[in-house]
Amino acid sequence: MGAHFRFRSDSKALLDVVDMAYAGLPAHLFAREGPELEVELRLLPGDVDVGDTLVAEEPPSVRTRLGERIVYGVMDARNYVLVSPQVRRARVVASDRMLDRPYHLRYELIEFAVFLLAARCQGLVPLHAACLGRDGRGVLVLGASGAGKSTLALHALAAGLELLSEDAVFVHPVGMVATGIANYLHVHADALERIDDEATRAWIESSPVIRRRSGVRKHEADLRRAPAPLRTAATPLRLVATVILSTEPAEDPAALLEPMPGRDALAFLDTDQDYARTQPGWDLFARWIASSPVYRLRRGRHPGDSVDAVRPLLD
Repeated sequence: MGAHFRFRSDSKALLDVVDMAYAGLPAHLFAREGPELEVELRLLPGDVDVGDTLVAEEPPSVRTRLGERIVYGVMDARNYVLVSPQVRRARVVASDRMLDRPYHLRYELIEFAVFLLAARCQGLVPLHAACLGRDGRGVLVLGASGAGKSTLALHALAAGLELLSEDAVFVHPVGMVATGIANYLHVHADALERIDDEATRAWIESSPVIRRRSGVRKHEADLRRAPAPLRTAATPLRLVATVILSTEPAEDPAALLEPMPGRDALAFLDTDQDYARTQPGWDLFARWIASSPVYRLRRGRHPGDSVDAVRPLLD
């Protein structure tokens, strides 16, 4: 993500979760030398607090609090994150019960620290988006939750395109270069019906199933173990176009992609990217959206049709 991260902890269990999340990923650097960022992880043994909220089936959501120099992400008194972008350091504190919930520990505590440090220390624009690429060029894929970003990512991979990220993309506003973490792909079981390749189906079906806070259950497929020819982006991608997914079916199956006026794209971003709009690099990013190719992608009869529509944008 453009930086060099160092993780420190006395807990092997916490470092194992870090390895589960980030080990083996390609080093994405915007320049020859990225900033050095440090994340300390502390494990609190023995959940003896009477008021411990983790006795519930699902831990509480992380609440963000802004201090003068520190950003706080708090689940409860024993599970929280402190991030100080000025000194390029973060601390993750987790109770031992969170080890039984590695999905929440990874995505809501550790990722909170990693993503916030990477974005704030490098001036990146953090987007809820996917990104597909080829030969160093990338297409940014936006859409509301459930619009089909993960399904498009899966079929793009199967068709030979590269995946930068399925859910979180970080854009350097100078040069519009994007990075992300392609460690897992989250696939709904229904999507497997459209996958013809047996190796790809077996890879996903053998992956564990996670339950998101929305209640939706998906296979969490480790992209580092994906069968050939599936591949992730080895370097950051220079963005050349933006695609906004629509849940509406296309009237003409042969014309899924249609140009979208820049003002309409900006209006969509105003409602879809609340957090990103508060970041320092947003104005540059918004100007790029207004002046670069933007398309609306309606649904076709098969997800592969959507890939065929997007592929020419990378030529």
